[in-house]
Amino acid sequence: MKCRHCATPLEHVFLNLGFAPPSNDYLTAEDLHAPEHYFPLKIFICDNCWLAQTEDYSKANEIFRNDYAYFSSTSSGWLAHSAAYADMITKRLDLSGESLVVELASNDGYLLKNFVKSGIPALGIEPTKSTADAAIAIGVPTLMEFFGTELASRLANEGKQADLIIGNNVFAHVPDINDFTAGMKTLLKPSGTITLEFPHFMNLIELCQFDTVYHEHYSYLSLHTVSRVFEQAGLRVFDVEQIPTHGGSLRVYGCHMDDPRLTTQAVRDLVAEEDRRGMRALPLYQAFQERANKVKNDLVAFLIEQTRAGKKVAAYGAAAKGNTILNYGGVKPDLLPFVCDAAPSKQNKFMPGSHIPILPPADLLSAKPDFVLILPWNIAAEVEKQMSAVREWGGKFVVAVPQIRVF
Repeated sequence: MKCRHCATPLEHVFLNLGFAPPSNDYLTAEDLHAPEHYFPLKIFICDNCWLAQTEDYSKANEIFRNDYAYFSSTSSGWLAHSAAYADMITKRLDLSGESLVVELASNDGYLLKNFVKSGIPALGIEPTKSTADAAIAIGVPTLMEFFGTELASRLANEGKQADLIIGNNVFAHVPDINDFTAGMKTLLKPSGTITLEFPHFMNLIELCQFDTVYHEHYSYLSLHTVSRVFEQAGLRVFDVEQIPTHGGSLRVYGCHMDDPRLTTQAVRDLVAEEDRRGMRALPLYQAFQERANKVKNDLVAFLIEQTRAGKKVAAYGAAAKGNTILNYGGVKPDLLPFVCDAAPSKQNKFMPGSHIPILPPADLLSAKPDFVLILPWNIAAEVEKQMSAVREWGGKFVVAVPQIRVF
């Protein structure tokens, strides 16, 4: 296999999680009687451009299917984050009814609805039918397609170049990162702006967030690598912010290479910080597998210990990251009988691989478990607040990453 960005032969494994089904491939009761699709879940690191990337097996149309079950609007915290972004960027770029905002992987319209409400023309591009239909239903114009140079050229030829291109948690999800970036270049007006949000690879390593590794994430991104990818396409990262979402993310601001806006000191400082942390040297990556194994082993040991002690453990949040750690640990319903989730699209289905049933949150309150394992640890505070009734019977919350914590 060669690097998806620079075509350097890949020789160094960063993380090997064996085989796993796609993390958002939730199962119906009928599906439990049929074979399940598993793919290798192995991450390589390129020692030239330092792009971390999954082994080339799963295809995008095998993962982002019409019944895709992740709806962004399920999280109240994410909705608040998105509304604040829309207000900020509208003022920063002086967007108006004459502007065009395009979001790539616009999901269920969670973000673009803020621009539509403000009278700013918006267009969502979303390949999964389930979420695109939800966006259209709330008045967000949406194209049900995968984005790349072909679609970008078509839109540009129709006079639909964008003043603002948004990509929240999509840049890591594209198999052809060069084509996707070239497409943004084509779609962007000469004075337009790109903002992308993605989990910062530096935080994944430092906090051992290995459960954010799954097949949908083709790439794991540092600012250095994203800047290189942009430059090859004739774009430039001119500003960056560190934001708390998804365990620590970056929001990068991009423009055409010849845009008069100056590159901020924040960009130079963060690239230098990545270098200080060793992100352009192999030893940092070669030590990660052992750290991930410890997190997995500690969780399995905790579940076994509670089962032997006669304690009840349930989980909250049928998140993709939860599927990664449960499948790597071989956790089944004997150790974790059920998981609750607020998303109707996941309820009464089963977690891929582990086949743990997914129930509505009300069932957790009825079962009164001793411990509630919060699988989406990045929204632990939100879940603790929403499920505060757990405290009434002496129940405690647990997160497994970056280490077991009971609170």
